[in-house]
Amino acid sequence: MKLLVTGGAGYVGSVNAAHLVAAGHEVVVLDDLSTGHRDAVPTEARFVEADLATAADEVLAEGFDGVLHFAAKSLVGESVQRPELYWRGNVVTAIGLLDAMLHHGTPRLVFSSTAATYGEPEQVPIREDAPTRPTNPYGASKLAIDHAIGSYARAHGLAATSLRYFNVAGAHGRFGERHAVETHLIPLVLQVASGQRESAQIFGDDWPTPDGTCVRDYIHVDDLAAAHLLALAHAVPGEHAIYNLGSGSGFSVREVVEACRTVTGHPIPANVAPRRAGDPAVLVASSAAASEALGWRPEKTDLLTIVSDAWRFAQGRLPV
Repeated sequence: MKLLVTGGAGYVGSVNAAHLVAAGHEVVVLDDLSTGHRDAVPTEARFVEADLATAADEVLAEGFDGVLHFAAKSLVGESVQRPELYWRGNVVTAIGLLDAMLHHGTPRLVFSSTAATYGEPEQVPIREDAPTRPTNPYGASKLAIDHAIGSYARAHGLAATSLRYFNVAGAHGRFGERHAVETHLIPLVLQVASGQRESAQIFGDDWPTPDGTCVRDYIHVDDLAAAHLLALAHAVPGEHAIYNLGSGSGFSVREVVEACRTVTGHPIPANVAPRRAGDPAVLVASSAAASEALGWRPEKTDLLTIVSDAWRFAQGRLPV
């Protein structure tokens, strides 16, 4: 298939683009490089540097079999401080993309959604029928896009899938996580081992969990990419499917820090800080629906494997 990957110069987008190329698809990456990196685009993919908001119609006019939409603003704190960036940059841009797909008859869409659409869960593991009550504009913007996609699918026959990620981690060879503003636990902890930070922070050690620290579900980015290929293959015209993607088990902050110590051989000092407002104690996905409908099962669920891949990528980025 000929596929457009929006945000394909970013972390998750670039790994997915690499997997799509390896599977034999013709891939075009569209990215404005505002947060992505030119060298993260697979060499076998054609790269279009442009703003999705203004370029979607022109690019899709070429004719595509599908779109994988990763381009988005994704910083929770920033979304609270500057919500207009998220409603305009995420929602308005996605509506423009949907309109361009409709205009040019692009039949398939896989959307990069998020567990942030659920907010603070009532039950764990979280299923797709859990209440969606996002606690920040980032999660709310993604949920709004999910609603829009569903209406386009029903009205216009679009074959669409939203994949709600939990904590994506790890790396795929030379494709990995490098954000200008890093907020994710594993790369932050690894920055201590690489000398970029003095210590790691643990936000609260009095949570109702086995070791008192928050528990999160980590999914390897390769497993995530595999789910996107399956979503493309199983998409049904006129239907909008929503699936959670996680490992189905959780690791605490202390377990992550200890895994990073084991992998790097660095002591990694970790200081306990006050709890952050709005942090749930436990976030773990039920991926039973994706398993049943797509035949998807994560394979790289071992925490040491996830951290080892992330560390190998981080070492490759360090100045010599």
